[in-house]
Amino acid sequence: MATLILPCEWIKNWEKSGKHEFVQLCKDLTEKDDHGREIRADMQTALYELCCHVVQGNLKMDLVANVLGEMMEFRDDMPSILADVFSILDIETGALEEKNKRDHYTHLVGACLCFVPEAILKERLDPETLESLGLIKQAHQFNQKIVKIKTKLFYKQQKFNLLREENEGYAKLITELGQDLSGNITSHLVLENIKSLIGCFNLDPNRVLDIILEVYESRSDQDEFFLSLIKSYMCEPLTLCHILGFKFKFYQEPNEETPKSLYHIAAALLHHNLIELEDLYVHLMPLDASIVEEHKRDISEAKQIARKLVMVVLPSEKSEDKEKEKEKDEEKNDKPPDNQKLGLLEALLRIGDWHHAQSIMDQMPSFYATSHKAIALALCQLVHLTVEPVYRRAGVPKGARGSSLHPLRNKRAPRPAETFEDLRRDTFSMLGYLGPHLSHDPILFAKIVRLGKGFMKEYQSDAKPEVKDKMEILLSCFLSIADQVLLPSLSLMECNACMSEELWGLFKLFPYQHRYRLYGQWKNETYSSHPLLVKVKAQTVERAKYIMKRLTKENVKQSGRQIGKLSHSNPTILFDYMLSQIQWYDNLIVPVVDSLKYLTSLNYDVLAYCIIEALANPEKEKMKHDDTTISSWLQSLASLCGAVFRKYPIELAGLLQYVTNQLKAGKSFDLLILKEVVQKMAGIEITDEMTSEQLEAMTGGEQLKAEGGYFGQIRNTKKSSQRLKDALLDHELALPLCLLMAQQRNGVVFLEGGEKHLKLVGHLYDQCHDTLVQFGGFLASNLSTEDYIKRVPSIDILCNQFHTPHDAAFFLSRPMYAHQILSKYDELKKAEKGNRQQQKAHKYVSACEQVMTSVHEAVVSLHPARVWDDLRPQFYATFWSLTMYDLAVPHTAYDREVNKLKVQIKAIEENPEIPLNKKKKEKERCTALQEKLQEEEKKQLEHVQRVLHRLKLEKDNWLLAKSTKNETITKFLQLCLFPRCIFSSIDAVYCARFVELVHQQKTPNFCTLLCYDRVFSAIIYTVASCTENESHRYGRFLCCMLETVTRWHSDRAVYEKECVNYPGFLTIFRATGFDGGNKVDQLDYENFRHVVHKWHYMLTKASVHCLETGDYTHIRNILIVLTKILPCYPKVLNLGQALECRVHKICLEEKDKRPDLYALAMGYSGRLKSQKVHMVPENEFHHKDQPTRSATPAGQQNGPVSAGKPAAGASKADDGASEDGDRVKDKSQGTTKPVNKANSAAAKVTTSNGNGALSSTKAVKERDDKEKSGKEKKEKKEKTPGSTPETKAETRREKQRDERAMKEERVAREGKEKTPKADREKLKLEEKAGKDDKAKAGNGEPMDPSRERDAIKESKSKEKGDRSAAAGSIKSPVPRSESAESERDHKRRKLDSHPSPSHSSSVKDNSNEPKESTSKYHINFNSIARSKSREREMEKKEAENTQGRSKEKKEEKERKERKRDYIINDHDLSQELKRRKDENGTIFKNSKSSSPSCDSPVLGEKEKSKRCKSSNKEKADSAKPERTSSGGKKESRHDKDKSEKREKRESSGGKEEKKHHKSSDKHR
Repeated sequence: MATLILPCEWIKNWEKSGKHEFVQLCKDLTEKDDHGREIRADMQTALYELCCHVVQGNLKMDLVANVLGEMMEFRDDMPSILADVFSILDIETGALEEKNKRDHYTHLVGACLCFVPEAILKERLDPETLESLGLIKQAHQFNQKIVKIKTKLFYKQQKFNLLREENEGYAKLITELGQDLSGNITSHLVLENIKSLIGCFNLDPNRVLDIILEVYESRSDQDEFFLSLIKSYMCEPLTLCHILGFKFKFYQEPNEETPKSLYHIAAALLHHNLIELEDLYVHLMPLDASIVEEHKRDISEAKQIARKLVMVVLPSEKSEDKEKEKEKDEEKNDKPPDNQKLGLLEALLRIGDWHHAQSIMDQMPSFYATSHKAIALALCQLVHLTVEPVYRRAGVPKGARGSSLHPLRNKRAPRPAETFEDLRRDTFSMLGYLGPHLSHDPILFAKIVRLGKGFMKEYQSDAKPEVKDKMEILLSCFLSIADQVLLPSLSLMECNACMSEELWGLFKLFPYQHRYRLYGQWKNETYSSHPLLVKVKAQTVERAKYIMKRLTKENVKQSGRQIGKLSHSNPTILFDYMLSQIQWYDNLIVPVVDSLKYLTSLNYDVLAYCIIEALANPEKEKMKHDDTTISSWLQSLASLCGAVFRKYPIELAGLLQYVTNQLKAGKSFDLLILKEVVQKMAGIEITDEMTSEQLEAMTGGEQLKAEGGYFGQIRNTKKSSQRLKDALLDHELALPLCLLMAQQRNGVVFLEGGEKHLKLVGHLYDQCHDTLVQFGGFLASNLSTEDYIKRVPSIDILCNQFHTPHDAAFFLSRPMYAHQILSKYDELKKAEKGNRQQQKAHKYVSACEQVMTSVHEAVVSLHPARVWDDLRPQFYATFWSLTMYDLAVPHTAYDREVNKLKVQIKAIEENPEIPLNKKKKEKERCTALQEKLQEEEKKQLEHVQRVLHRLKLEKDNWLLAKSTKNETITKFLQLCLFPRCIFSSIDAVYCARFVELVHQQKTPNFCTLLCYDRVFSAIIYTVASCTENESHRYGRFLCCMLETVTRWHSDRAVYEKECVNYPGFLTIFRATGFDGGNKVDQLDYENFRHVVHKWHYMLTKASVHCLETGDYTHIRNILIVLTKILPCYPKVLNLGQALECRVHKICLEEKDKRPDLYALAMGYSGRLKSQKVHMVPENEFHHKDQPTRSATPAGQQNGPVSAGKPAAGASKADDGASEDGDRVKDKSQGTTKPVNKANSAAAKVTTSNGNGALSSTKAVKERDDKEKSGKEKKEKKEKTPGSTPETKAETRREKQRDERAMKEERVAREGKEKTPKADREKLKLEEKAGKDDKAKAGNGEPMDPSRERDAIKESKSKEKGDRSAAAGSIKSPVPRSESAESERDHKRRKLDSHPSPSHSSSVKDNSNEPKESTSKYHINFNSIARSKSREREMEKKEAENTQGRSKEKKEEKERKERKRDYIINDHDLSQELKRRKDENGTIFKNSKSSSPSCDSPVLGEKEKSKRCKSSNKEKADSAKPERTSSGGKKESRHDKDKSEKREKRESSGGKEEKKHHKSSDKHR
């Protein structure tokens, strides 16, 4: 009651203003047109507050009494209201201990006796109070009187004499009630007549009331008359409830049905508050507890039915179940009594009494009441009436008329909603009680959906902040209705596609996050909330199983229709089952995708959600049990995604956001989905298994790529790619996806890859990289220039802020540069109209400069400052910004595709089965395509010409002359070539072609030879660090590089045209401004062939090493690389045989261990055998020199840069172990081999950075003088064939003096060139090591393994990581087929200008300065002696091979003893080697002196024969244990016979060489 509080100011200033304010307040309350009860309560509160102040003494009694007297005029019932207030105060003050407050109260009531009737006060006040006021004499007597009256009224039963009642009275009563009420008859007149009848005929009043209700029941349309009559006849609700309850009780017997009219009158009486619901509810059956039990029983039965449908049931069990069901049906035939509560509820809803109906439904389980169709329809009708006005305003679609509804006559029914805000009052709660049973009224379903659409339009258009909050509340209401009412109702509708489409009209206005939330609730929670939905779910699954079992490619149409029908109502359940089947059986993907064409738009959206949910299923492992491959279920779902999203118009935003979120979380498995979606929707395929024709087509324009660049001709991708593009741009996902993929590549290895199998890590890395390339390609080809430039930041921001790897950053930026250059070029063309080609090229160059200048500045921040000492930023940016499209036009590919189209047109013309109109269309299509291709080819040709012109102008500024060419090449390989060649297949080709282009452009300071040498010489580490797909690309890169080399190698004319006089083939490796027109500094054709052989040998060596490591990655990668380079390698027969042997071994070893390696090895082995016919012997591959040193072991001559013959050393494979497969194997395993020494020597030369050129004119003059003196000496020596021993010693001493003098000059020159001290010391150490190695090699004794390892370690420590091939290693010896004079002149020229590639001294000496060539003369002498020694050696071999096993064992013992002796006498042996070397030098000098001597050749022969014997023994001893020790087993007899035959062939080859030498001697 204390809701209104009088302000304290009114009480304080009562006489001035308070009294007036109080009276005014009471007047306002009286004038309100609100409900009577509320006004009475407010008035009571105001009077109570006022009287309380009097009781407490705050106001004077007489002042308040006057005000109360004045207020009696306001209302008729004012005395009664005041009496109620006094009654309350009477109870309150009676309980107080303060007497003064009770006195105040008594005086106040006494003052008011004049205007409050005594009768009212006697009813309300306590007898003691009445006594104190003087209204009664004694309270005790008064109490007794009250008890007597009450007893008489309520407890004494009046005994009517039933016999005294006359039937005529009841007859007249029925006649009175049943008369026509259409006239002026009112309930008041009828009531007076009824009273007369009761009095006249002594009728029982209760029976009269019962008869009134009976007549009302039969005339239920006369609500107004009977309700007013009952209200006037008897106002006691309880009596009426008892009579109604008795009526309901009568119908609570089995097989009795309560009439609807009784429900109606009960509802009407409730609605008009004549009875209370609580009073009537207890008379109704069944009890609430039994209703709850029934509901639980229904749910359990539904679940049982669902379980049976899912379970596999045997036929015998089926028959038993049927019998049980029949028994249950028979039991149900005994109909239980009606549910009177539901009947009353229906009646209440029919008359519009929502308040009482809601109270009844609240006492029942959820949706129990509305599960009865009659109640659901009644509630739907009420909702129809409630939403009618707002629906007419905002929901009716254009052109629809709709049927008008008649509103309820009941004024107390819920008020119709005029606005969306009014829906919150009653409508939403009504719909909430309806739940899934809105399905009974599809028209109302459509109305609610249309109202939702109307609201969403207002919500999206109205941007006022004050309205926004209300709109948000309404939005949440509509979402709740969609979740709890619309979707469950759709599940219970029988195949209503129209409702599904109508609902999609609303749902598509929600963001996908809201939609997916709704689908998730629908799928995972809704179906368990109601028995009907539980059954529906089970039936849907059963039907889905039936369809999926019968789905094939042949019956796609029929099955598709069945799937469509099933999906209209329960898509989530159906798709969930279909996806589970697809995850198990991927061959279902194609028929399932084809069968989905009958789905509605809503169903497609639900399918997208179900796919994402299946992908994100936490219970499924995304890896197979072996942890090396991605699970097949994920691959199946990814394939389905690609196919479904391409074929049908499904929104992609959710799927793309899912992939983005997974990448953010550092998970890259789901990139497989993005890869499939882009491939199918955009037609962009990523594979490393491209054919050369496809790869060629990929270097052309977009049309050529689409026609010839992919395996599958994916046509009609325009619409799907547009959808994908729009989804990416609308949700701003294009750049984030690119950046996340670029960052995730390393994340796969360093973050994800910790516990994963190496094979899986590689696979995930490849997948991430391939998807990035594919996705970037899609963006580049589909986004407009503005969109692309707006989204992709500059290169420095990409790399420095977003930490994008450089290769990926340039990959993303490249299309932007091309767009910008093209648009700038077009601007310049429009500004200055000039059609000449030269002007166009000039404009293109200026456009490039304007665009790329900022890029050149930006790339400087990507690397440390020292990098730019070797490369210019311009060169770096040019390399990374160009593509194959810019470098060359694939004319062959264009011609091939045009010819295909011509053939297609011809086939169409000749086909008589095709209709004419279709023929015409196809021909037009082919012709248009043909014209497009030709136009594209022309456009690309012009573009390439412009680009080449630009490069020609830029090339002079690309590389600086500050540092050596070796350093430049190192940086080029490290920062440009290697990162890009493994980025994509097209980039691999680009890298090879770019190197060739830089060479063809005659770029200063770019050493082509060194670049190729570095690429081919050290591939082990690169191969080992590649993933599987990167191996494919790296192999393709090597293949393209080898193609170029092979072209130069195969034809002298091509070599001279494309390589001679080019700076790239200069043999001066220090960077200078010299372009290299001097032939002396160029590598001639034969030497180049030697170098190519050396590269082939190095590739073989690296391949054998990788194959024999046993490591999975090494073997797999090298097999992939070898397969890729098969067209160009191996070309040499013995190298091919060595490879074949190793690969065969891999096949045997891996057959049962690692099947994938076995498959790779078998594939390569077969292809290698087919290539054998194209292989050539070594002497045909390059001109093979005769051996130049008598004492060099054969094994040493097999090295890539053996003892003074960097290239030709490899050509000695027939003498060494490279021809024999087992020997190559032994060498690769690290047995005692001088090859490693030679390799270390080659590496040493590399560290010198090729500083072999002179830097001053003074040095050039000194060389010229020495050249003249050298010529004079030679002429003298040629005239005198021999010399005495005395002159030999003199010449040797002179030679030593000359060498010392030359060393001093060299040191002086190096000082002038400011060579660092550390470098000079390094050079001296390496020179000394080179001499020691040479001495050992010259003696023919094998190095001790421990000493050899020490030498290798020493050389490696000198290199300090620079494992590039030596500058000297590129050079090769001059062929011996030339005349002796030309050979000597050529060598002399080489010696004077730079270190000769033919001599060991020049290779070993890292200073690369000219010397007096002692070793040269020594080699010339040995070349004559070696031919004879070779003959003896072969004869001796034959003799040894004829001996039996005993001889072999004996030799093995001797070898071991000799090896032991060698270790003990190491120091003495090295002294002996030096002595022999000196003797050889003096002998050679004496043989060339002026006085002839016949003793010197004889002496040489003896000396030679001694060394030859020792070397042969060593060779035989070292070769045999290698054969027996491989695999820890001795050779079989068969193998031994084979080796003997091979040695015979070698000896015959030695004889042929001997003849060749004899003929050359005669010529001399």
